[in-house]
Amino acid sequence: MNYETVVGLEVHVELSTKSKIFCGCTTEFGGEPNTHVCPVCTGMPGSLPVMNKGVVEFAIRAGIALNCDITRYNKFDRKNYFYPDLPKAYQVSQLYLPICQNGKVEIEVDGEKKYIGIHEIHMEEDAGKLIHDPWDDCTLVDYNRCGVPLLEIVSEPDFRSADEVIAYLTKLRDIMMYLGVSDCKMQEGSMRADVNVSVRPIGQKEFGTRSEMKNMNSFKAIYRAINFEAKRQIEILEEGGKVIQETRRWDENKDASFAMRSKENAQDYRYFPEPDLLPIEISDEWINDVKNNLPELPEAKRARYISEFGLTEYDAGVITSAKQLAYLFEDTTAICKKPKEACNLIMGELMRLLSETSTLPEDIKIDPKKVADLINLIIDGKINRNVGKEVFEEIFRNDVEPVKYVEEKGLLMLNDDSLVSDTIDKVIADNTKGVEDFKGGNEKAFGFLVGQTMKALKGKANPQAVNKILKEKLQKL
Repeated sequence: MNYETVVGLEVHVELSTKSKIFCGCTTEFGGEPNTHVCPVCTGMPGSLPVMNKGVVEFAIRAGIALNCDITRYNKFDRKNYFYPDLPKAYQVSQLYLPICQNGKVEIEVDGEKKYIGIHEIHMEEDAGKLIHDPWDDCTLVDYNRCGVPLLEIVSEPDFRSADEVIAYLTKLRDIMMYLGVSDCKMQEGSMRADVNVSVRPIGQKEFGTRSEMKNMNSFKAIYRAINFEAKRQIEILEEGGKVIQETRRWDENKDASFAMRSKENAQDYRYFPEPDLLPIEISDEWINDVKNNLPELPEAKRARYISEFGLTEYDAGVITSAKQLAYLFEDTTAICKKPKEACNLIMGELMRLLSETSTLPEDIKIDPKKVADLINLIIDGKINRNVGKEVFEEIFRNDVEPVKYVEEKGLLMLNDDSLVSDTIDKVIADNTKGVEDFKGGNEKAFGFLVGQTMKALKGKANPQAVNKILKEKLQKL
């Protein structure tokens, strides 16, 4: 029997507000355990929450970008459960009237486009973090994350493969980062997903029994977990067994999922309206104001870069894959008016350096004016492209001023044809075998002689001039 995989996602995105959702504690990542806390976010008796307006603003922004209906009248509910990282023994969330509903996101996989439905987006507070200490055989609790504002983006069960899930998560991450809603650093838990997987015979309308894997924070793990879980469930059904609705833990080292507990339903959490927070009323004016101030999103940027700057679809896709890359490209181009050169530097040297130094695009700190000055040095013929690569690396690593660096290091290009000619004469005299190889039809020998000339001139000669003069001299031989 052929089976179809069905996946639904609950993506948790930590918001980039400076303070928590119901108190003034910082949301900054890190810090000593239990130092970013107060009586409100630790649930001390008598403390009362105060709603952070910025959280609502970010939620509206995300909802508009994801084509959702904004709920004009929404409120909070208490989700009750007992766990060590939740000091209040309940989480403030939204069940009955979430702030955003009925959205959609278009994805593309293998040239095929489809829409993924967004069931809802709701605001809630994050829980703390449990730290398991194998040395002392104990579990410690860090409450710094308690009360950090979250958006939970709940999809419809519209995914039919792990590839579709990754395409959706990639697009969702890009949109959230461009909006400034979240930094989406999965390694810091700013974006994580609960993955619901089920299988059903192809052609069957009813969904199969699902299992859930919680708090997954890498695309690689999510991809492998979906494929493993679908295979596991198919094997159970093929053997005549029955899939149990449960929460499972993904073990990255064993490349397998393991049962944790039976899956809870909404009634298990005993939801009831949050008595300490007033309902939120969102006006049309507020929504229109947010809509009119939305930044340009990745898809629109890609289309503009292709039409306005003449970039290829592939290049535009890479440049817009992180907003810091896009902003560096735009700001550099605005100064030097050379979009193709800016694109080539980012696609080539910058991407290489990011890979070599394991630097994330969101962590780059490069002055676009310095990149523009470097491009002008190359275009004006003051340095060659190999020197340009060296200077760009110095800008990336040491924040040098390109014009000053080139002058101090004596890297300005030599435009003295007589010096180039004399150097080539010496190279020809010192490399008779290379000359004979070239005369015998070995084209690689020409590149060798060019290299020897550039080496003798310390890389400062104009490569076009070296090629022209060397070719003329060899032809005379």
